[in-house]
Amino acid sequence: MGKRNSRTKAAAMFDSDDDSSVTSSSTAPSDLMAVSGTEDVQFDQESVLDQALDALDEKRGTTRENAFSAIIDAFKSNMQHQFVEKKFATLLHSCLASIKKGSKKASSKEITLASHAIGCLALTVGCSDNAREIFEESVTPLDESLARSKNISLMDCLAIITFVGGNDQEETERSMDIMWRVIHPKLGSNVVAVKPSAQLITAVVSAWSFLLSTVGNLKLNSKHWQSSIAYLSGLLDKEDRSVRIAAGEALALIFEIGVIDKFSTEAKNASDATQEESKPQESYIFLQGLKGKVINQCKNLSVEAGGKGSAKKDLNSQRNLFRDILDFFEDGYAPEISMKIGGDSLQTSSWSQMIQLNFIKHFLGGGFIKHMQDNDFLHDVFGFSPKKKYLNNGEHRMSGGEKVSLCYI
Repeated sequence: MGKRNSRTKAAAMFDSDDDSSVTSSSTAPSDLMAVSGTEDVQFDQESVLDQALDALDEKRGTTRENAFSAIIDAFKSNMQHQFVEKKFATLLHSCLASIKKGSKKASSKEITLASHAIGCLALTVGCSDNAREIFEESVTPLDESLARSKNISLMDCLAIITFVGGNDQEETERSMDIMWRVIHPKLGSNVVAVKPSAQLITAVVSAWSFLLSTVGNLKLNSKHWQSSIAYLSGLLDKEDRSVRIAAGEALALIFEIGVIDKFSTEAKNASDATQEESKPQESYIFLQGLKGKVINQCKNLSVEAGGKGSAKKDLNSQRNLFRDILDFFEDGYAPEISMKIGGDSLQTSSWSQMIQLNFIKHFLGGGFIKHMQDNDFLHDVFGFSPKKKYLNNGEHRMSGGEKVSLCYI
């Protein structure tokens, strides 16, 4: 009886065709902070989260959508560790139920929100058994759902859960392959190729690069790299600037992690072993030719003139990026970025770090600053140690470096 009453209350709270009920509940904690302090805020958010979790069982789609929105808002505005300790499994399986094709018909919006909630959950639990469970339970449903619907949020979710919960390079490469198939499907007799949109291509390349930035020992063969670099080089000629920028960052990362150097070594070893022309030598020569083409493309894009209707900000971003890529090719130095997080400075000095930072910042949106201040997992990822913080009552709260040991990714 009590459970039924709580679900009735939850349904009433989130049963709205607009986001007003969600907005009021998700902004209420910030209003309470000035009056009641941090503990009251946490209690209020946990109450909202409990009701939102109950509302995920409701039949009405808009009710579930509003509930997911409230959950995402809460996870972005605070680290919901206490809620996760009690309701982790329930929340994960409710999210997966909306993603899987089952009796509950989920809208595209609900799938988008459910997958985003899983990503927020993964970033909250960090490196842990829970992160591993999220990865193992979610990869197949996300893969199957991506085959049915090219939902960008599914892609971002796959990237985040692999980044946090993937154990080895083989698992990372599997997720990267799933992403690549979204824009390069394996065609069969009953499969018709559909030209991917610029937005989808940008999302796939960005998520793929994000995971590539974590790969240490390259195992992929030369044929794969030839195909990937050639495809990304082709994207530099596309009209859409977001596509060009994503492709440029991916190419800079590929060269930073040493793809050309790897095949240069293989070619030299093969040359020492035999005087006959070898496949490693052919691959190296081909990749060097591609690199030369990419450099020329970057030169052109770094000085491109603005066309009619061209956004000046986007044009400047493109020029600056490709100037940085050219500097990297010539001098071997990646751009250094310094970002203010509260009173602290977060710095990156490699393409890998920059791509990781930009992807997580994009995923968390307005919750990025809060997570960078309080999320121990992200502290370890970026080697970031924020200054000691104090609660309203003067109690000291330890920073990430003080609370946990380093987490291996």
